[in-house]
Amino acid sequence: MGCDAARTGGALRRAAKVIAEHRDELVELDRAIGDGDHGENMNRGFTAFVAALDEAEPDQPGAVVKLLATRLISKVGGAAGPLYGTAFLRAAAAIGDATELTTDTVVAALAAARDGVVARGKAEAGDKTMVDALTPAVDAARAAAGPGVTIAAVLAAAAGAADTGAESTIPLVARKGRASYLGERSAGHLDPGARSSALLLRALADAAAGD
Repeated sequence: MGCDAARTGGALRRAAKVIAEHRDELVELDRAIGDGDHGENMNRGFTAFVAALDEAEPDQPGAVVKLLATRLISKVGGAAGPLYGTAFLRAAAAIGDATELTTDTVVAALAAARDGVVARGKAEAGDKTMVDALTPAVDAARAAAGPGVTIAAVLAAAAGAADTGAESTIPLVARKGRASYLGERSAGHLDPGARSSALLLRALADAAAGD
């Protein structure tokens, strides 16, 4: 069974549930080095997406992803709205009007999402941002993709790399975003954006695997 619009929507509903479950964790992570609103903002955006999906579910995977992007842009405050909104808009564009996702499409969407975040936030790996989770995720997805490889396997590789990448932000000194105002005091904390990126990729991987 291919990954059509319904399955894409189901995977993103799962992602919304994971964000809700980790709302308080993301709030606490952001409170340490940011404004403390990352968890609440992300939860608000994904809740709005699920409500929109309940009203009218698009019939193409790319349209589902674009719907998420528009809700995040309109409902999420702080840096997360523009960054995640751009990421999912770029991902939707990479998917195009395909009726089903393939491993190649998934890799292209992940790369486009990461590139969108880099373009919007002007961050690179090592800056202690979500890019530290997304870049290794893209690299791992590309390495995993190949003949006979499933979308679930590609996303599992991406999620594992994102988890490791997020953890790698703990000792870093932030060079971008509000955390950078803290200078050396930002070291020793997990970046909330990197954590939410890893959570989302793990949710998508689990959904694809049917767990």
